[in-house]
Amino acid sequence: MSPADAVELVPGRSYRSTLPATGTVHYRLELDGTTNLYASATVVPPPGRDTSVIDGVRVSVRDSEGRSCDADTSSLGAGGSPHPVAAWAMREISPGRSLCDDAGTYYLAVERAAPDAKDASPDPWEMELTTVSEPALEETGPTRAPGEWNSATPAPVTGQPQRRAGGAGFAEATPVGQGVWRDGIRPGQTLFFKVPVDWGQQLHAGAELGSSGSDGSGFVATALDLDLYNPARGHVEDLGMSYNGEQKSKSLAPLPEAAHVNRLAPGRRTGAMRFAGSYYLVAHLTAEVADDFGDRPVPLTLRVRVSGAAQEGPGYAGRTVPSDVFTVTGEDRDAAAGGGTTGDGTAYRVLAVGGIGTGSALLAGLGVWTVVARRRALP
Repeated sequence: MSPADAVELVPGRSYRSTLPATGTVHYRLELDGTTNLYASATVVPPPGRDTSVIDGVRVSVRDSEGRSCDADTSSLGAGGSPHPVAAWAMREISPGRSLCDDAGTYYLAVERAAPDAKDASPDPWEMELTTVSEPALEETGPTRAPGEWNSATPAPVTGQPQRRAGGAGFAEATPVGQGVWRDGIRPGQTLFFKVPVDWGQQLHAGAELGSSGSDGSGFVATALDLDLYNPARGHVEDLGMSYNGEQKSKSLAPLPEAAHVNRLAPGRRTGAMRFAGSYYLVAHLTAEVADDFGDRPVPLTLRVRVSGAAQEGPGYAGRTVPSDVFTVTGEDRDAAAGGGTTGDGTAYRVLAVGGIGTGSALLAGLGVWTVVARRRALP
């Protein structure tokens, strides 16, 4: 789909479409000259076949003349095991740059990260698109990057693990708060959890794989991927863990507290911690684990710590879209602590791209991913 044929994406709405094996698809964004826009694409490679470890999704926001405002790439990793990955790009109003500040028509461009790579999947991929807008501040904010923050790794949270079944996607992510949470994860499966993190709070998280309970022996170099995404589905941090059938654990690198000023930091990782809201922990167990240890679920434990007192927000001059995307409510905290659901009520609009498939076919493809992701039970 060329820019001339691009379908408009409205901030706050979610869309389902497909990403072809080659070529770039474009979506239109009509933006004013005062608000920031964050766009994310989540791709879902077909299950049941290997893909290239460097393949994935690349997104960029471009102005009407094709100049890039921002770009990001997320690769599959984890031995090429097919699983959902997301990348984000933004149109940001910043005093340090004049490019892309004007009101007008912009485009979200989405393409495969490495379509020509060895073992790259030749099939179209299912795709979810989301857009979020953020207003300017009522008063001029800081113009310097944040100072020092507590980068020490705290002791892991201890205690009896509580059962909490992971969700099948961002929209169905299971809320968890500070504590120790356990589920079973099958080879090839991806589980989604979300953690409410308020302004001024710092998130620490780690993952643990339990014994496979199998008589088999072997070693998988990158068995588990744990990715952290921010409330706009922007990638923040990740870890990879090897597995030999015995208990293994690893933690995400320390992250700064959620703060509006983080966007001024030079690194994209710190800049991604610019919001309060629901942060997503996405765990994927590579399908290769089944070759050595069987297809039974492996015990997965998440140790989550949220430190620091909640602070007042930055003082927006208007409303975010969606209105609650960068806030943490009492309902969010109750659901994270008690195992309830906050469901985001996402209603997807289906976009057929380049004549690939129909609406029902696109949804059926995602349905397979959802069904596979729900086949879980601890041994």
